[in-house]
Amino acid sequence: MIDRATAGAVYVQTNEADNAVIAFVRAVDGGLTNLGSHATGGAGDSVAHLTSQGSVVLTGDGRHLLVTNAASDDVSLFGVRDDGLDLIGTTKTGGAPKSVAERDGLVFVLNAGKPSITGFRITDTGLTPVVGADQPLSAANADPAQVGFTPDGSTLIVTERGTDSIVSYAVGMDGTPGMPQAHPSSGPTPYGFAITSGGTLIVTEAFRAQKGAAAASSYTVRGIDVTPVTPSVGNGRSEICWAVISRDDRYAFTTNFADGAVSRYAIGTDGSLTLEDATAGITVDGRPGLRDEDLTADGAFLYAIDADAGSIAGWSVSMDGKLSPVGSWGGLPVTVAGLAAV
Repeated sequence: MIDRATAGAVYVQTNEADNAVIAFVRAVDGGLTNLGSHATGGAGDSVAHLTSQGSVVLTGDGRHLLVTNAASDDVSLFGVRDDGLDLIGTTKTGGAPKSVAERDGLVFVLNAGKPSITGFRITDTGLTPVVGADQPLSAANADPAQVGFTPDGSTLIVTERGTDSIVSYAVGMDGTPGMPQAHPSSGPTPYGFAITSGGTLIVTEAFRAQKGAAAASSYTVRGIDVTPVTPSVGNGRSEICWAVISRDDRYAFTTNFADGAVSRYAIGTDGSLTLEDATAGITVDGRPGLRDEDLTADGAFLYAIDADAGSIAGWSVSMDGKLSPVGSWGGLPVTVAGLAAV
């Protein structure tokens, strides 16, 4: 059994035709031990490099794990045990679900097939649809990457690569979203994002694979209003796609798919964004594959998928945001996607 006071876990999905979650137990020094795989009951798309952030998500209370099945158009709900997972069931959501968000038992799924969001509530038997919680995205060519809640749960944010937009939805007390409100992204190809407890939104910009042109931007979110603060801070690397924020809201860590680097940005109290270290963490410099990432609940460790190497890389995180490698754990398929840590 895992003593959650001193250790935790990391979860990824294989995204294979018979999709599964691979669970790892985390030791106090950050080392990972493979606990085995758990079938999702759904199908991944079997394609390397699933285009999303947030395909594997732990609920805020840590009791459940949500996993998208991109090829079977459903989401799996697991109960979390100290020594593994229990599949509660799968629920149809919409075409090609690729990202999921949860707050206080309310769940929204981002569907890429026919671009839309769909709302559910977690129950003892699975996900129950919220009546009236289906909404389209801003355009038929939205090509979405991520859905997420603001800290107070009053707003949903979606990034759309196809329209270069950040879309916001007001969320009612009954769990139903309002109409989509599209806001221009500061740079092209907005992808993954994270939000501070004070409402600063950090968005990665892949710049449509222009080498050396990757960047991140910051915004303030107030209700459904999304206001740019710092536009397109480049890091000289390639294809930033994923973002997480330190537990003290001081730093954003972004992974660069095309060159194996984790970059560290400083977040100001006014929401401003400054590049501190373009190569705060490195797998193999110049090797592509670094993708989905997450911080542990205590903020002490950062883990990221190195998909092309079929592995998970880990770093310890110091108080000043510096990253120190703690190891790498292989044996994963190159289709691996999504990562949630606790």
